[in-house]
Amino acid sequence: MRSGNEPVTARSPLRLRFWLGVWGLIWAAAGTAAFLLAGRPGWAAACGGLMLVVVVDLIMVLRHIRQGPHWQPGRDIPPYEPPRSRR
Repeated sequence: MRSGNEPVTARSPLRLRFWLGVWGLIWAAAGTAAFLLAGRPGWAAACGGLMLVVVVDLIMVLRHIRQGPHWQPGRDIPPYEPPRSRR
């Protein structure tokens, strides 16, 4: 059920996004190295570009995590106001 105030109470799984970004960074770095060793500079550049995008995303995620509860509400804050009963 939608309450109408989702933008105000929305949550973002920043820690999950961070660890998925780290996983992507590892794979992009491995791909860059593997394609460089295989003599495929075009694919190595593509993996390098992807690695750059992932690094920028990780920087933004860390920035939002360090900003604290403003960006990441605690578990005691409900994701939405409970619906009111019609009596």
